[in-house]
Amino acid sequence: MIYHHNKPSGEAVMTGRRGAEEQAAPLRGIKVVEFTHMVMGPTAGVILGDLGADVIKVEPLKGDNTRRLKGSGAGYFPMYNRNKRSIALDLKNPKGRDVALQLIQSADIVLENFRTGTMANLGLDYDSLKATHPSLIYCSLKGFLSGPYENRVALDEVTQMMGGLAYMTGLPERPLRAGSSVIDITGGMFGVIAILSALHRRRETGEGSHVTSALFETTAFLVGQHMAQQAVSGEPPPPMSVRQSAWAVYDIFELDSGERLFVGIVSDTLWQRFCEEFSLTDWASDQTLASNADRVAARETLLPAIKALFGPMTLDTLSERLARAGLPFSPINTPGDLFEDPHLTAAGGLLPVHLTEGDRAGEETTLPRLPVEFGSHKPPLHRDLPEAGAHNREVLIELGLDEEAIAHLTREGVLSA
Repeated sequence: MIYHHNKPSGEAVMTGRRGAEEQAAPLRGIKVVEFTHMVMGPTAGVILGDLGADVIKVEPLKGDNTRRLKGSGAGYFPMYNRNKRSIALDLKNPKGRDVALQLIQSADIVLENFRTGTMANLGLDYDSLKATHPSLIYCSLKGFLSGPYENRVALDEVTQMMGGLAYMTGLPERPLRAGSSVIDITGGMFGVIAILSALHRRRETGEGSHVTSALFETTAFLVGQHMAQQAVSGEPPPPMSVRQSAWAVYDIFELDSGERLFVGIVSDTLWQRFCEEFSLTDWASDQTLASNADRVAARETLLPAIKALFGPMTLDTLSERLARAGLPFSPINTPGDLFEDPHLTAAGGLLPVHLTEGDRAGEETTLPRLPVEFGSHKPPLHRDLPEAGAHNREVLIELGLDEEAIAHLTREGVLSA
């Protein structure tokens, strides 16, 4: 169940003690200007923001269209846009572009994930900026890196199909995209890796650079293990749904209650622990089951016997025994189950944010925190999800504009009201 509470959205939500926050915010003092939408670009921005960077999201006057997506896209904005300030600006207006240029001149990093040529048409591409801002790190998040495809338009799902991930995920003759925007998200992560490398280089040389991450090459990297498998075996890898597992016991088992559990026994030591926990002395001493290869050969009889063993047990009892034996296991959860996951809720793995759009605007929910720790400290929530243009005045005053200039830009429609 998702818990929502009607609470006013705070301008900045601070969590934890100041010292812990500073330790878990290593990019404090770095300023990012983000021209992005959808998932890939905002993922790079939210990672930098979670790590303490000041991320200013530049949105159209009506706000990022991602805010208004329905269906499977309804979670894009709330998941990938916390820890950011928002300025709603008309970049088609020359005065809006002047404001954007001032923002960029004050920044360490620019993020953009628009169609090739869009930023150049606005005079906001790296080549147009580097002469006056040589220390700028400019990250483009695209469909393809340099090469024959570089000007093609791509989406997460397109490159999953092109790169073989959909083939490996689905059934034979039925490719299926992964159940998350996994390429957008990891593509954004690779963008951050490139940015952090460029920041390190800038410390040594003082020079900025243009770095790029792309969906297609990200997909190729993720399926590289299967390319290597084919190189080693000489055989094309079958989809994961019908693969021959490398381990004998690596499967989903259905209990008599209808609940399901995945269990993996991936070493001979774990096999012995399994046999000990469930008092399977005959199996433990059976030399025909001593090695994983032996157990793979016996899989057709072994798996039904294990299913019969597990079947009468409750999920809680079986989970307790598998945990005691030190075996990898998991119930088959849905994403919604994570709202009440005892580990995430007890260990601060979920952050409270207030929704900004739709019928539930203003309500509080919890969403996954950046999955890293610095010592024992997790990156905090610095800022709640922003309304479109919520920080127009604050950001422009920091640039040196006065109230009259800001009011004038608002009246002219350069800024959102």
